[in-house]
Order: sequence, then C-alpha cells, then structure tokens
Amino acid sequence: MVEKELRRLLPETKGLEESVCEAMRYSVFAGGKRIRPVLLLATNELCGGNTTEALPAACALEMVHTYSLIHDDLPAMDDGQLRRGIPTTHKKFGEAIALLAGDALLTLAFEALSNCHESVVPKLVYEMAHAAGTMGMIGGQVADIEWAGKEVEFPTLEYIHSHKTGALITASVRMGAIIAGTDTETLKSLTGYGHCLGLAFQIADDILDVESDSSITGKDSRSDVALNKATYPRLFGVAESRRRCLSLIEQSKKHLADFGPRAGMLEAIADIVGNRKA
Repeated sequence: MVEKELRRLLPETKGLEESVCEAMRYSVFAGGKRIRPVLLLATNELCGGNTTEALPAACALEMVHTYSLIHDDLPAMDDGQLRRGIPTTHKKFGEAIALLAGDALLTLAFEALSNCHESVVPKLVYEMAHAAGTMGMIGGQVADIEWAGKEVEFPTLEYIHSHKTGALITASVRMGAIIAGTDTETLKSLTGYGHCLGLAFQIADDILDVESDSSITGKDSRSDVALNKATYPRLFGVAESRRRCLSLIEQSKKHLADFGPRAGMLEAIADIVGNRKA
C-alpha cells in the first residue's frame, strides 16, 4: 500500500526538472524497511482508524526519512558512498541535485499531509515538523556532528540518539493515533512505546555498524568508527549496548500492556527492531 501510494505521490521524471525527480525516485525506491509508515498504519489500526485516511501521512514520513538520508550522506555530513546497497544519491546525481532532491522530498511531505482529513492536518503538520526540526531530528544531527571525536557522557549520547532517530519514530506512532482520534491517555502510552522503540532502533544501528558488513547492511560499514561518532558501542561496548537495546524493546512492549492482543503488530515490530540484521 505504501509503495503504491509513494509512486502516485512522487513527481514523474519529465520536464526541465527531470533530473531532480529521477533522484527523488531513485532514493525513495532504493529499498528500505518502511518502518515509519508501517508504524503509523499499525498504530492507526490499533486505535480504530481508517487506513486509507492515514496513508498520505505514512508516505509523508517516508519522504522526510529519505530526505534525511540523502543529506546525511552528503560530503559535508557523513560522506556516505553506499545506501541500501547502491551508490548514494550524490554519487549518482552529483551534490547539487542530491541536495535539491532532499529539499524536494521534505517539501512534498507536507504537501502529502494536506491530503489527510482537514480536522487533523494542523496537528499532523506540528508533529512532523517538530520531530524533524531543531527540537528533533536536526537537533540530534547537530549534536551528532559536533560531538564526533569528543569524549561523550551518557546524557549527551542519549540526547543524540533519541533526537536524530527516535523523534521521527515516535512521531510515526503519535501521528497514527492522532489520525484515528485517540484519547490523551492512549496517546501517552503509545508515545512511551515510540520513544523506547526509537532509541532501541538507533542502538541496534550502532551495533550493526560495528559487527555487520556492507553487503548485509547496504551502507558503508564501520562508518561511525571512521568518523569517531558518539555511539553506544563506543561508550559501553557491544555486549552492554545489545543488553540496553533489548531492555528498551521490553520497555516499549510494557507500554502496550493495556491494549492486549490488539497490540500484536506493534509488539512484533518491536521484536524485529531488537533483532535487526540490517
């Protein structure tokens, strides 16, 4: 469903803007787990929502995520060479087109949100902008860059991970619930789930950077080590990092206790994150 809607929403590769449209499609359809849109749709379903109404928001989140990957890979950031097993966008299209493709995806994401029911659009715009901006993903990325090569303490490391990755994952859960019109207490429980899951996701990513090969992860292996990034394995070692990751997965599922069997999909997603291989 998400793939089909993304293909409908993304601009066709024609006209004078053909190169940037091609770069957008190249980046979005290079693969990926679609964890953010799936989380939004699963949460929406849990809360009794309508999947069709939630689909544009799910796609908007994937656009924002993909834009962030394009920009992360730029030479001025992490200078990535591989993403999802193929050359990064700037290696394929050049830095200027890659930069514009990221900008275009971020802009299109908010256009996609306008397709949701008018009663929830303002709330969705706030959630996504807040999670992606300086109080969320970008704030985490800034700290990630500025603390590279420095001795980092746990509160700073947790800030980096919970913002640069966790914020958008938490927003995915919250937005699914908001579209369904859920109550405040339910939203609070789901927010707790999303926060723990988002942090666990990035810790798992840190571990994969150390342990897995590019042929498995689809991106440059040991890039965090090469850039001397602040990571959980660097601070705690791999074994303790894995323990903390799995502990967060269990905490995330505890936030779902009141939902009973209805939360099966969200629990399964948590288990997948805890056992990531790529």
